[in-house]
Amino acid sequence: MRAKTSRLGFRASESQAKVIRMASDISHKSLTEFITDSAYQAAEKIILDQRLFMVSGDIFNQFSEILDRPEQDNEGLKDLFSSSSPWDLNDVKKT
Repeated sequence: MRAKTSRLGFRASESQAKVIRMASDISHKSLTEFITDSAYQAAEKIILDQRLFMVSGDIFNQFSEILDRPEQDNEGLKDLFSSSSPWDLNDVKKT
């Protein structure tokens, strides 16, 4: 397990704090652990929602048909695929 060295801070209303504390108690987690786990899960979901797209069967079939076409050389795509993705967490600089 990595050492937890990053510090995050936030403000919440009294009612928000009360609900968060209640949920952490129910979950048998410390407040810090509950908030960290919940925020991390929400962040992962947002990131994954940018990677996975739900489409209708017709759209999927059209997309599959395009993918099944013979490949063609495309210098622009070669450049694109050789660069890092903006959502690749391994490339995010740590501050």
